[in-house]
Amino acid sequence: MALAADDIQKAKSVWEKFYVNAEDNGAIVLSRMFKEHPHTVSYFTNFKELQSIAGTASAAKLEGLSEVRAHGKKVLSALNDMVSQVDNMDALKAIIEPLGKKHAVELKVDVKEFEILCGILLDLMAEKCGEDTKTDFKKVTDVVCEQIKSTY
Repeated sequence: MALAADDIQKAKSVWEKFYVNAEDNGAIVLSRMFKEHPHTVSYFTNFKELQSIAGTASAAKLEGLSEVRAHGKKVLSALNDMVSQVDNMDALKAIIEPLGKKHAVELKVDVKEFEILCGILLDLMAEKCGEDTKTDFKKVTDVVCEQIKSTY
């Protein structure tokens, strides 16, 4: 599904504002995912501190964990690479394919978790940048999730 030039421009503009705080925003997205969907913690067995406090800690406490902050930034950095190529489907697929395959085969992440993550991301974007940004960026997350699903 290719996006219209206007959709791409709006999405890139919104993303640029949101990505400025990649580490903070990435940590918020992951911590909310862990609290709202506790089963997702099980994918992060190598995050020892997260494993030890996930069940009892607040989202704010999880957000402050160095391993959550680092991975949140990594997630948003990968998405940044995707956003930069959203107008070039071949380049976008080249970015997504290895990521999708790693999560499917090596990490055994259920593909539905990407939709959960994107929903939380969109909600945070709306909080930080205004409700319109959610609509503007949803088309991008739809394309990304569609491409990830195709790697499974």
